[in-house]
Amino acid sequence: MQTHQLTRTILTFLLVFTSPTFFIFSIASPPSKNNRSNNAQDLVRSSCVHTRYPSICLRTLSNYAGPANSPLDVARAALRVSLAHARRASRYLKSLQSPGSGPGPGPSPLGPKSKRQRVALSDCIEQMADSVDELKRSLEELQHLKTATFEWQMSNAQTWVSAALTDGDTCLDGFGDGISGGSRGGGGNERDKMRRSVKRRVTDVARVTSNALYMINRAGETRPGKPKRHSSPRGIHSNN
Repeated sequence: MQTHQLTRTILTFLLVFTSPTFFIFSIASPPSKNNRSNNAQDLVRSSCVHTRYPSICLRTLSNYAGPANSPLDVARAALRVSLAHARRASRYLKSLQSPGSGPGPGPSPLGPKSKRQRVALSDCIEQMADSVDELKRSLEELQHLKTATFEWQMSNAQTWVSAALTDGDTCLDGFGDGISGGSRGGGGNERDKMRRSVKRRVTDVARVTSNALYMINRAGETRPGKPKRHSSPRGIHSNN
């Protein structure tokens, strides 16, 4: 009797696990959330490794919560990071010339200390505003890609992101590398503080934007039917 029951149990097991229904259900099961997350992180890592600033790329994109199933998804994510950094830098630059941004009722203590700095800051604010606009337009272009105009739209995005990098260079050129003018009047160190503060934020924007440009180039080159190439875009000069 026990042998008969054991035989029935084995037959039932074989019928269930070898049935077409079970096989189809097994292969059709969607990947788990952890698998999708791991795949997205692998794509981010493989994309970041070829950028000009890979550690910054990994740090800014590793916690990205959106879809990352293709190089184009990563390019969009990198552009969102760049746009967010540019907007923060733009707000900061405006605060330097705005009353009430410091601890007292006056302007920021890191604000311009000379006419040259006031002109340079004003120009830099304008350049950063242009960068924000160009990055926004580039992101919008990548979000509305069409097969018939794919290459043209990708070229537009590349042009606008490259222009945003140039804006950063132009901004810093206005401040120069040695604007302190010595220590006359005791203001040299204060002027250098402003230059370093501006440069730190503008350089931060330029680095994430350089990475974003690489991602856009990669997304265009890895389109089906196109050869893959890896070429890191330029980055902003960062001499102190």
